[in-house]
Amino acid sequence: MLSASALALLAGLASIFTLTSPTAQAQKFTSKAPTAADWAALARLPDFTGVWEISPGARAAASRPSLTPASEAKRTAYLAAPPEDSETANCLPAGMPGIMGQPYPIEFLLTPGKVTIVIEAYTQVRHIYTDGRPLPDDPDLEFHGTSIGRWEGDTLVVETIGFSPLTQIERGVPHSGKMRIVERFRLADPDTMSIETTITDPEVLTAPYTSTRNLTRHRNWTIAEYICEENNRNFVDEQGKAGINLANPGGIPTKKD
Repeated sequence: MLSASALALLAGLASIFTLTSPTAQAQKFTSKAPTAADWAALARLPDFTGVWEISPGARAAASRPSLTPASEAKRTAYLAAPPEDSETANCLPAGMPGIMGQPYPIEFLLTPGKVTIVIEAYTQVRHIYTDGRPLPDDPDLEFHGTSIGRWEGDTLVVETIGFSPLTQIERGVPHSGKMRIVERFRLADPDTMSIETTITDPEVLTAPYTSTRNLTRHRNWTIAEYICEENNRNFVDEQGKAGINLANPGGIPTKKD
């Protein structure tokens, strides 16, 4: 069950989607069919393919984001009285940047012109386009944004813009429409990946916020099924207090008229 504020935001997003989604606008970029040369070039890139997890205890320490006074006030108010309900408790994904830090495996798939990341948490998929297309001037607002990548030697550099207002820089810190995320993916060794993430948002941050995490590859792992709605027993009462329905052994959400 979504909170009233989340429902209002989703209603706004629905109207935005109707006006700006790819089904309502002609696509400005068409990928060409991959050639044998494209597949051969792919084989020369670093091997990211496989299932990875965040290395236990291997996330580099990062300072807290440096916030503008207005954003710091929002975070202080949030920490003083954190809401009992949350979007993720109601099966909405964390979105960027939080989805890349979930304690669940992720799988990288490389094909000509695209890197696909399958995220076990919330059964999410990210597409990073490496086919030469530019960042959109007026992107759809999506949980993962729009990601464009390029290779700099053995490092995949990814720029992402256009984020849903339901995502946050961190808990209690909403972003503005100007947030931009740059990620740098590289192999530290054959089974260790380093991801450096830098967030800029001139309306929320007083300086770029950079963090680094390491991932470990598990060559014998596969991504498991994750169906949040199948066992969603969360609810919020009329006073805004969160609870759990323990009388629903099947875990199937109660339908409302």
